[in-house]
Amino acid sequence: MWSRYWAAGGLLSRGRALSQKWWRWKSVSANERALQYRVGEQIHGFTVKQVTAVPELFLTAVKLSHDRTGARYLHVAREDSNNLFSIQFRTTPMDSTGVPHILEHTVLCGSQKYPCRDPFFKMLNRSLSTFMNAFTASDYTLYPFSTQNPKDFQNLLSVYLDAAFFPCLRQLDFWQEGWRLEHENPTDPQTPLVFKGVVFNEMKGAFTDNERIFAQHLQNKILPDHTYGVISGGDPLRIPDLTWEQLKQFHATHYHPSNSRFFTYGNFPLEHHLKQIHEEALVKFERIESNTDIPKQKLWEQPREHSITCGVDSFAADPSKQTTVSVSYLLTDITDTFETFTLSLLSSLLVDGPNSPFYKALIESGVGTDFSPDVGFNGSTREAYFSVGLQGIAEKDIDTVKQIIARTINEVIVRGFEEDRIEALLHKIEIQLKHQSTSFGLALTSYIASCWNQDGDPVELLKIADKVSRFRQCLKENPTFLQEKVKTYFKDNPHRLTLSMSPEKDYHDKQAQMEAEKLEKKVNALSEEGKRQVFEKGLELLDLQSKPQDTSCLPALKVSDIEPKIPFTVLETTLAGWFPVQYCAQPTNGVVYFRAVSSLNTLPEELKPYVPLFCNVITKMGCGALDYREQAQKIELKTGGMSVSPHIIPDDSHLDVYEQGVLFSSLCLDRNLPDMMHLWSEIFNNPRFEEEEHFRVLVKKTAQELSNGIPDCGHLYASIRASKNLTPSGELQEMFSGMDQVKLMKRIAEMPDIKPILRKLPRIKKYLLNSDNIRCSVNAAPQQISEASKEVEKFIKGIARSKKERKPVRPHVIEKSSEVQHVGSEALTGLQVTRKLVNDPTFKPCQMKTHFVLPFPVNYVGECIRTVPFTAADYASLRILARLMTAKFLHREIREKGGAYGGGAKLSHNGIFTFFSYRDPNSLATLNTFEKAVDWAKSGEFTQEDIDEAKLAVFAAVDAPVAPSDKGMNHFLYGISDEMKQSHREQLFAVNSDNLVDVTNRYLAVGKSTRGQAVLGPENADITKDPSWVKR
Repeated sequence: MWSRYWAAGGLLSRGRALSQKWWRWKSVSANERALQYRVGEQIHGFTVKQVTAVPELFLTAVKLSHDRTGARYLHVAREDSNNLFSIQFRTTPMDSTGVPHILEHTVLCGSQKYPCRDPFFKMLNRSLSTFMNAFTASDYTLYPFSTQNPKDFQNLLSVYLDAAFFPCLRQLDFWQEGWRLEHENPTDPQTPLVFKGVVFNEMKGAFTDNERIFAQHLQNKILPDHTYGVISGGDPLRIPDLTWEQLKQFHATHYHPSNSRFFTYGNFPLEHHLKQIHEEALVKFERIESNTDIPKQKLWEQPREHSITCGVDSFAADPSKQTTVSVSYLLTDITDTFETFTLSLLSSLLVDGPNSPFYKALIESGVGTDFSPDVGFNGSTREAYFSVGLQGIAEKDIDTVKQIIARTINEVIVRGFEEDRIEALLHKIEIQLKHQSTSFGLALTSYIASCWNQDGDPVELLKIADKVSRFRQCLKENPTFLQEKVKTYFKDNPHRLTLSMSPEKDYHDKQAQMEAEKLEKKVNALSEEGKRQVFEKGLELLDLQSKPQDTSCLPALKVSDIEPKIPFTVLETTLAGWFPVQYCAQPTNGVVYFRAVSSLNTLPEELKPYVPLFCNVITKMGCGALDYREQAQKIELKTGGMSVSPHIIPDDSHLDVYEQGVLFSSLCLDRNLPDMMHLWSEIFNNPRFEEEEHFRVLVKKTAQELSNGIPDCGHLYASIRASKNLTPSGELQEMFSGMDQVKLMKRIAEMPDIKPILRKLPRIKKYLLNSDNIRCSVNAAPQQISEASKEVEKFIKGIARSKKERKPVRPHVIEKSSEVQHVGSEALTGLQVTRKLVNDPTFKPCQMKTHFVLPFPVNYVGECIRTVPFTAADYASLRILARLMTAKFLHREIREKGGAYGGGAKLSHNGIFTFFSYRDPNSLATLNTFEKAVDWAKSGEFTQEDIDEAKLAVFAAVDAPVAPSDKGMNHFLYGISDEMKQSHREQLFAVNSDNLVDVTNRYLAVGKSTRGQAVLGPENADITKDPSWVKR
């Protein structure tokens, strides 16, 4: 996966208890064990360099160095069973052929010890990993995985080490993953030669996104002198210049232990990791000088300007306003951790939220729709930079934006920042430190990657509490501390880039033309013998891709390694007034999590399409005595965020029954619970809708974000549309989350008079924000539950009930109580939670094919089939079947042969079986592949080992760790109890070959079930000719 930089968020989780044989080291906590290491101690070829406790993150960091090779190692010991490993290499390409990115793909295609094709994807089905991936950033490549199972950790570590240090790097794998010349139909030499390759198509897809184009050019232009001046992921027009020899050479110079950084995290013993890494990999190397250092960028004496072009945004609210401009400033070296911390806080103060100076000056000026891409602080390169600007402006307003930016900087230097805003920001850090996420190891490895890559101190980076106190001290000693930084880094900084981007009508045609010219040049350079070789190599690759693989060399867990039973979560449900509240006592580390669901059953149909907009703005328009700025300030000071979203939940036992509502979620430190609940009371009872200009700003921003999101989420939009006519809730999903919503927001953003839309909000409020049909849940520490129950009761009693009883708009309402039973010695105590579901007895599913014509060079394809609900006996078989089809058929046909970046099958909770592809050069051919996948499954051409692997992959998802904040949520949100989950688990274990063939014949075979299809992508003559397709 390519990303210019990536970061995971959040902290800590506690997963399942591990198998009994590891009890010896579990009795002593991971932190205590780590603190026993001594500096200078030698362990399996490594020497301990530093041992540091970081109490605010409940961890101990152990820094080591490998004696023989100089490889660096950081172990973070923490009482968390979701253990993570990552290996990182500094990769510094000097051209845009995408060599580090193609290498990242190719090393995972087979290694000395594991020579089968694609061990990485095969291990997804032989492991209970909670995460497996690889990332190419601008200047490093990172290979992380995580798992809760010690045996699995060893297996994956062995595969990752061998892939990184001893890959096969076969020419055919380079052609498949990188690029190749091949006949359109590889078996027919009469069809034209074209470019193919997974990374080639991935990057074509990546650069359909105008925000990505802008952010990439911004980095290339502000740091032009070395590796940041090129595209590490690869420019589709330069990728075909890369040779197999160059790829192997890049591996030899960059993938060496002397240029590596190892990271492990969690509660498994460090000694085991060190022994395995030393013996399986590092002992085979000697130290070398890794000449991969990145020199500092030479500073400019004068600011620079640059302009680029991009494709037209077909969903822009105002076609004449599609220009983007930003001003960016080069800051400090990221290895100066305190200065970097200060500048990232300063950046947040400048651009985050409606109280920030740039939000007021730029967003509220009405000149554009939203901030420019990559706004704020970027610390992913050796020297950080800050960027601010606007998108959705007229080209003539470029100078206006530049003037506003200069003026705002001057104002900040004079006025500084309000104390409350600084406190709100530090409060946000406090919550982030306390909030426990299940992917904390992944968050850490991404957080330290850039700084450590530049030889900064990763342990220093983790001492966040120290930095906060030092920051407070600096402000205390010098009240103009931040203003001085603004003057130094912004006003007086000549290393400043103004970048503008404007749409070009035939941009994509020009890109296609340049690709065609490149292709012609490559083809013309081939002799007749060369052409014959291309054809033969194409056949050889096809033959290799089609051959059954012997995977016996790969390690694997067994189905018997999976825990047969799940631990049950203790829940208590009580009444507050008339309304049920679910309490779940969890070790939440001083944070309280509140959720509520309010029904949409009485909302008139004509208001329904506006529900997502209502959800988006209701916490941002002001409430009670607070205007929208004061409300934003209060939310930041007293909570970790308050969000509202549509909540469409299909029933677990009937496809035509569903719950429709709105979900309210928030979290806060326990000391702030009364303030948070008071804010919710004010939002429910006294929301403000008078700020028309602010509402217009929010509408434009939302429309822009939806439009920008299509290139990354095209497969989701295709799937939502394809399932629209298959169930009654499908129609609502398309209305709330599909292309219909994108188009509606575009229309609203275009309206010269927005008052008619604004007037709908108080009407929606009347039906939604009352206590007629609401249920709540609280997750908090045991000692906080009684305090929380008082506050929640006060909130519920304080919100208005409707003056007259409202009838549901759809008359068929079913009241359904969640199962609440005794479990062993522990009871789910209290009352039953009743949910009011909607049934549509007249609904008839129907077929529909939709083609959304978009100016993209790749397609996003979805096909959906109506099957069975969650509790049906066949649901488990269909779920295993989706995984089996993905791993054993679709991955090979869609990605390896077809060249798409991704594709597969999945079964959703709503009983919809979905086939999809992502950044795909094909469309109808892919739909044909979906059909072939069904024929393959009908023939039963899979082994018991294949089925077991599919079960492992499904259980890896089923048993993914759950954070304390999310325990009991399946029950609260979906009505799925632990008993139902245990029953589903037993059905998954029981699935056999006959079941899989049977469900394929019964539901997926053509003519058996209703299906829908959708394609997002370029004009397509074959689709246009076919009258069964609707063009949008």
